[in-house]
Amino acid sequence: MTKKFKKKLQKFLDDESYYECIKDVFNSDPVKMMDKFTQHGSTTTLEHCIRVSHASYKIAKFFKMDYKAAARAGLLHDLFLYDWHLQPKGIKLFKKHGFTHPQIALDNALKYFKLTEREKNIISTHMWPLTFRKFPKYKESFVVSLVDKYTSCVETISPLFSKFKGN
Repeated sequence: MTKKFKKKLQKFLDDESYYECIKDVFNSDPVKMMDKFTQHGSTTTLEHCIRVSHASYKIAKFFKMDYKAAARAGLLHDLFLYDWHLQPKGIKLFKKHGFTHPQIALDNALKYFKLTEREKNIISTHMWPLTFRKFPKYKESFVVSLVDKYTSCVETISPLFSKFKGN
């Protein structure tokens, strides 16, 4: 985890209501393992998932949705536990990471945690509409999916702007 993100993380964890939702998941070994893998740019999978989780929690809470499910599933949505950048060449399109990792993340989450049906749907559909066969059933599923896309774009694009500015 980067030093810069550790400061940000503390702000998230100081939000007692948010931390109460995720503490059992956050303090687990499988979730901690996500810090070993790079997600976008220099962002680790754990950093990415915390950002998605916290923003989804805030949005869901504001709109009086199931914010606990949004927070927990947001934290677990990319629990695939491998370096997705190392996929073998020549892999068929629908076998690529973007299409398969929601199910892998759900399978891993189910190994370690008790999940609600809503949390399962959030994790398994977070790549919709790319994974068009699995449709989000809940408002929280759409929230996490949209926050994930936004967060991924920011994590991927913002380092490029720094390079252009000469930073």
